Amino acid sequence: MSDEPLDPTPGPALALADELVGAWGSWRPTMTPDARRVAFVSDRSGLPQLWVQDVVLDGPAPPARRIHLSEDPVVSVSWAADSRWLACAVAAGGGVRTEVWVVRPDGTDARRIAGEAHEHAELGPWTRSGHRVVVTFPATGGKPSRAFLGDPATGRLDPLAEGGLLHVLDVSQEERFLVVVDGERGQQFAVVVDRLIDEHQPLLPHGATGSTDVALLRPAPAGDTGPVYVYLASDVGLPRRQLLGMPFGPNGYRGEAQTLAARDDAELEFVDGDDAGTLLLLVWNVAGASELELFDTTTRERTPLRGMPGLVATDPVLSRDGRSVVLGVEGPLRPRELWHLDTATGEWTPVTHSPEPPAGGLVVPVLETYPAHDGLTLTGWLYRAAGEGAGAAALYLHGGPEAQERPTFNPLVQALVAAGVTVLAPNVRGSSGFGREFVHADDVERRRDAFADVLTSAGHLVARGLADPARIAVTGRSYGGYLVLASLAFSPGVFAAGVDICGMSDLTTFYRDTEPWIGAAAVSKYGHPERDRALLEELSPLRRVEAVDVPLLVVHGELDTNVPLGEARQVVAALRELERDVDYLELAGEGHDYRRAESRRQLLHRVVTFLGAHLGTAA
Repeated sequence: MSDEPLDPTPGPALALADELVGAWGSWRPTMTPDARRVAFVSDRSGLPQLWVQDVVLDGPAPPARRIHLSEDPVVSVSWAADSRWLACAVAAGGGVRTEVWVVRPDGTDARRIAGEAHEHAELGPWTRSGHRVVVTFPATGGKPSRAFLGDPATGRLDPLAEGGLLHVLDVSQEERFLVVVDGERGQQFAVVVDRLIDEHQPLLPHGATGSTDVALLRPAPAGDTGPVYVYLASDVGLPRRQLLGMPFGPNGYRGEAQTLAARDDAELEFVDGDDAGTLLLLVWNVAGASELELFDTTTRERTPLRGMPGLVATDPVLSRDGRSVVLGVEGPLRPRELWHLDTATGEWTPVTHSPEPPAGGLVVPVLETYPAHDGLTLTGWLYRAAGEGAGAAALYLHGGPEAQERPTFNPLVQALVAAGVTVLAPNVRGSSGFGREFVHADDVERRRDAFADVLTSAGHLVARGLADPARIAVTGRSYGGYLVLASLAFSPGVFAAGVDICGMSDLTTFYRDTEPWIGAAAVSKYGHPERDRALLEELSPLRRVEAVDVPLLVVHGELDTNVPLGEARQVVAALRELERDVDYLELAGEGHDYRRAESRRQLLHRVVTFLGAHLGTAA
């Protein structure tokens, strides 16, 4: 559904957008125990699908083979520890809810074992033996989250654990111990469950702010009492996310949690470990760029891994013997590709090869630092358009808000720059990557401080002489789309135009219509839909829609049940009732993430054309 057709004769910026959409990537790698084969997700066919490829280190990369599951997008994949099965999360119908599928690595015996269009099922980890995979059904209808162990051969689901907002992070070799996290966003607590005696041992302070994103169960290091050791990437009660370790035995704790690795300038983003528990791979987030280390669990020696062929690393996998790493690597000039790293020699070898993006026309961003209204330090990635003096500019606001703007491959921003629009992509308070206090600085009643950060970011562009104050647009997706609407409704006169991509327009209707588990987890971030209703109404742009007096483009996916479709339709209807300048693009068959190449092409064309018209640049 679209109000207007695409421009049939695109200019240079739109032609560049088409090329960038065609520069497919590869991500979410997983490999066999011997590290000789890798499975991953790639959109090289125009839709994210499952692919399998041999890893060759001394010659040209062999062709990848697609494994067909269904016509729906594949979201993630995980290879069983015994190499016999792959498990995948598949977006049901292309929407937000996912199904769990299993398939043999040769493409046979493919079957759905959990989830459907009306019942969301999350893919969890395999057991260390590889015989069964965790499947979790989130809390809904007054029922708690329920986790099961799924048998890939029979599809049988055996109960594993229950909790309010449960996520299973790891399961031990013999399926006796598991690490789970529960709780609302930013207030998660981690627990080790001993299934044999039905004992639950909390790992970190209950009720403290912070999140635990990664947990590993491994054999205890040599000389430790063990026999099981839990490694956590957590910032619960800590200034930044760091590596914690805790010995755990069959009769409860044998020691306290202790910090094993921490940095004052970075947050621990990923952790993986070998089967023996002797070597860990650590990936640090340093103001958006990635740095890798190996951690010896016996000596606690940390060895930096140099030469990564890109700025940002994602989804790293350490082989079971600790000799190989496969991970996604990307940067502003190249989409995400898979690389192999030999941990002994430090040698990097490409596994996949995406098409070469245009040799010219792409911009490497510069990290800007500037103070907020209350002195808090803000950062943003500046993509500067060609030309001198103050011209057209735009803010691009990421989602989350617990996400982070990073120097990755961003076709939309690059197309805008090619159209003559300087773009600043800020990390307003609430963003991750800058410590626990920063990510919680916008919680509930402090939401207006995030609104102020958007205005400060626009002012920074003007103060730097990069933007004409009469030609600045505000754009963003998801929570960033909400900030767009809030900026236009609560601070009229600042921006010349806005682009809201899948943003919330009314926080009360968001809670009413979103997926139950999404709404339940959001209470700590936005406020309670009943207890804090007055505040939610005050912070809802739809309640002040009459103040939106500049052109607005609204984009939303037809199947979005995260930020429901009604959030877009109601603000568009209200603005049309007021006879305001509003354009609307509804993407058929898409959920909260736009996974089809054609959908992304429509998005880029519409945004570039819209802003080109209203900021006075040639698209």
